[in-house]
Amino acid sequence: MITRLRDYVLVLAVLAVLWQVLAQVLNDPLLPSPAQVMATMWHEAVRGDLIYHLMVTLRRVAIAFLFAMVLGVLWGWCMGRSRRMNRLFDPLLVLFLNLPALVLIILLYVWMGLVESAAVLAVILNKVPNVAVTLREGVRSLDPELEAMARAYRFTLRQRILDLWLPQLFPYLMAAMRSGLALIWKIVLVVELLGRSDGIGFQLHLAFQMFDVSTILAYSFSFILVVQLIEWLLLQPLERRARHWQAAGEVQNA
Repeated sequence: MITRLRDYVLVLAVLAVLWQVLAQVLNDPLLPSPAQVMATMWHEAVRGDLIYHLMVTLRRVAIAFLFAMVLGVLWGWCMGRSRRMNRLFDPLLVLFLNLPALVLIILLYVWMGLVESAAVLAVILNKVPNVAVTLREGVRSLDPELEAMARAYRFTLRQRILDLWLPQLFPYLMAAMRSGLALIWKIVLVVELLGRSDGIGFQLHLAFQMFDVSTILAYSFSFILVVQLIEWLLLQPLERRARHWQAAGEVQNA
């Protein structure tokens, strides 16, 4: 963990130095230096605008992420366990997978108006199919011998979930969570840019109108930093704990 963090910091430092040199050589306001971007970020944070809009976007990301994961897992589970359900819903799944996010966002804004529910629903509908596809493949890969053992020993539903299904599906859940987090916050920014009056996307829209590249980068990097912290502090520890849990379960079964 420490080595990975050190390498990550080293790469960022090298990129920051190259960026600083390029900004000094070009001396163009459309390419501010890292110091200018950090100064803008600090100024916006002291004013309170950065924290406010960051929390608004995080709230939308959290709500959309939660609903997309729950609905996507249920959809993928049903399609993976039932061939009939898979045949029935596969065309709908393919349709949503190939429907551009921008088109869906515009349609929901037209149908529902420029309201919060339309914004969040657009993000959810864009992510649910990706989660469903990932979980469907995971459900299809469940070991049939373990399923037979569970039936023979009459596992309860709780035992099936915790001891049988969850350990096998965990890699697919992690893949869905990581890709979901990366995709959802990008779609949230588009949703905010097109039809909301707050959030990081709205601030990027205002900065774009003024050709204020420093503010664009300051708000963008602030949210990227938050997402990276979620990866370090939540997803990676969860993955390590689950691996230990899986290893302990394998030893116990052996």
